[in-house]
Amino acid sequence: MKKNAKKQTVASIEHESSYIRAYEDIDLLNRPVMRPVRIELEVLKPELYLQALNITQSVVCFGSARVQPEKEAKAKVAQAKKNLAKNPKSKALQERLSEAEGLLSLSKYYEVGRELAKLVVKKGKNRFAVVTGGGPGLMEAANRGAFENGGKSVGFNVTLPHEQHPNPYISKNLAFLFHYFAIRKLHLVMRSRAFVVLPGGYGTFDELFEILTLIKTGKKEEIPVILVGREFWSSVVNFKALASYGVIDNDEARTCHIVDTAQEAWDIIAKFYKIK
Repeated sequence: MKKNAKKQTVASIEHESSYIRAYEDIDLLNRPVMRPVRIELEVLKPELYLQALNITQSVVCFGSARVQPEKEAKAKVAQAKKNLAKNPKSKALQERLSEAEGLLSLSKYYEVGRELAKLVVKKGKNRFAVVTGGGPGLMEAANRGAFENGGKSVGFNVTLPHEQHPNPYISKNLAFLFHYFAIRKLHLVMRSRAFVVLPGGYGTFDELFEILTLIKTGKKEEIPVILVGREFWSSVVNFKALASYGVIDNDEARTCHIVDTAQEAWDIIAKFYKIK
């Protein structure tokens, strides 16, 4: 019987995709069927780094990536006014100015986040790492406060449609990049001993209600959940109204502490953990 198959050379076999080691085969790892493997890797990689650095407890701080220090916020308002003056009837430019002025009103919380992280490091005597989403704005503020005062500053960044770079105040080998929001949240929650929530938008609300849900369903132990900014939170969330409709209990409406200053936030954490 005549055989038509040609014997391959060793060199040709070694260049076939099937011959790549599975853990080195990026095309394989990126296939939809390999999603469980990618998820496991996202769980394990940060865990190994955090264990190696003995990070077991954290204070998680999150808030808007858009809120900048006052100086930068004022500059954006000035630029928005200048742009609008050239075309005062433009609805888009009017909206840009309104947004810039709103962010300027929140710029004070940059220093509040920075000061809180300083208190966590200094008063907590490095018991807690300061953890954020790793991005700019109010996340940067908290990382900065920890970094500048010799604390462990951790950033859990995530890939987004518009590329978001890690802020420069994250400790060496403690900046992590996630693809899956769910695994990022897992790491935010696992070691958390307090959640401090500065003003923010959809992402901030998502993380706030995630931790509240986990606590109220017993998936996470009771920890302090602190909202910073009475005026902001009182205007955008009405827990009492939710309780009045019966969709949450009155006790649940009082779960969050609402404060204005970094010292108030730290005092709640210190009291909860009996830190003097």
